[in-house]
Parts: sequence; structure tokens; C-alpha cells
Amino acid sequence: MVLLGTLVDGAGIIVGSTLGLFLTKIPERFKETVMHGIGLTIILIGLQMALTTNMLVIVLLSLLSGAIIGEFCQLEEKLNGLGNWIGSKFTTPQGTGISVSQGFVTASLIFVIGAMGIVGALDSGLRGDHSVLITKGIIDGFTALVLTSTLGYGVLFSVIPVVLYQGVIALLATQINRLVPQTFLDGMIVQLTAVGGLLILAIGLNILKLTKIRIGNLLPAIVTVIIIFLCQSNMGRIRRLPSNLKF
Repeated sequence: MVLLGTLVDGAGIIVGSTLGLFLTKIPERFKETVMHGIGLTIILIGLQMALTTNMLVIVLLSLLSGAIIGEFCQLEEKLNGLGNWIGSKFTTPQGTGISVSQGFVTASLIFVIGAMGIVGALDSGLRGDHSVLITKGIIDGFTALVLTSTLGYGVLFSVIPVVLYQGVIALLATQINRLVPQTFLDGMIVQLTAVGGLLILAIGLNILKLTKIRIGNLLPAIVTVIIIFLCQSNMGRIRRLPSNLKF
């Protein structure tokens, strides 16, 4: 079953978020310290991912172009609006000081951005190997538990973009394999990992309240990095053409 890994990951988020709903009575000082721990861990994960590339120009151009597109389309505002719309359909606990959109957007970015989701979905679609996504599901479940206990039930709704995102990649993996050479695919994943790592790093900094980066407006970089890497690869092939080749 192509979607087995994706469904297990989604189930992990649902179970973790549900358990987290029963831990909301934790004292604020515990929650604050736990969030600091999560923020530091997320920063470490982001750094590890970002340092996988040696093509800093591609990463820079991807972030710059993604920022321009994101600001023009006001993606951050629309993501927050989506989260608030979802929250309006439910009763928000009084006195928490935490919006549903904050939990939804933060959790979605943490669970969606990263190499494990992409590589795992490709493995599920191409080889029927769901081990990466099952492992991700365990990690996401524990993360969702802690996030829900601190950011509220908006975290639960992050399962929707996670399942859709990974499910689409898994279903299209066979076609991707036919159209894209494996060497290109490997290189593309490295650049995606680096850009995604920087976005995850930004999430960690925001959680620690060191910055107020509009991460939603940087999300188009996940797409532009593929386009830029494709252009760079094609230019490399042109430069490697034999000098005596005539057109």
C-alpha cells in the first residue's frame, strides 16, 4: 500500500496531539522550559539539515526568490487566517493566550518541512519501503504531544497538510522516477534539505522568541529551490558539451 507510511505518520500526529490535550494542566513554568527545549532541538535539527549543502548560492537565491513571492502573496497572513478559520469552528479554551492558528502553523511547518517527509514519501512510492515515514511518525507523535500541551489543539489540524503533502509525493513518485534521473533527484533533495533546514532553524528561533521571522512568507523557497537547481543542472550540462559540437 503506497500510502501506508503517510497514514502511520498522520496517525502518530493524531495520537500525540490527543494525548497532549490531557496534559494542558502542566504549570506554565514547565511548559515554558519544555518549549525552550523544543526550540533548541529544532534549531539543532535545522542546522544539521542546512549544513548538508555546499551550494550556498542556490540556497540564497531560493530564499530570496521565495521571500519575494511569499511577501507578494502574503502567505503568512493567509496561513494564519486559515488557522483562525479552523479555530472559529471550535470552542477556544479561555485564558490560554494561545491562538489555534499558532499551533496549526507552527506544527505544520515542523512536520511538513524536512528531508524525512520527502525521502520517506519517495521510498514509499518507489520501493514500497515505509520505514522512514514510520520512524517520522514516531518522532512527530512525541513532538505533537508536547506542542499540543503548550500550543493547544490547533496542532491536531496539522495532520491535514502532512497527509496531503506526503501522500501526493508518494502517489507521484513513480512518475517522478520516470522523468527525473536518480543523480538529479539526489542533488535536488540535498538542496531541499538545506533550504528546509534554514526554515526549521527559523521556527526554533521564533519559538525561543529571539526573532519574529515570517516563515510562511519564505515557504515558496521550497519550490523555487527545485527550479533554480534544475536551471543550474542544465547550465552544467551545456558547459560540458564537446567543444567541437556544431549546431
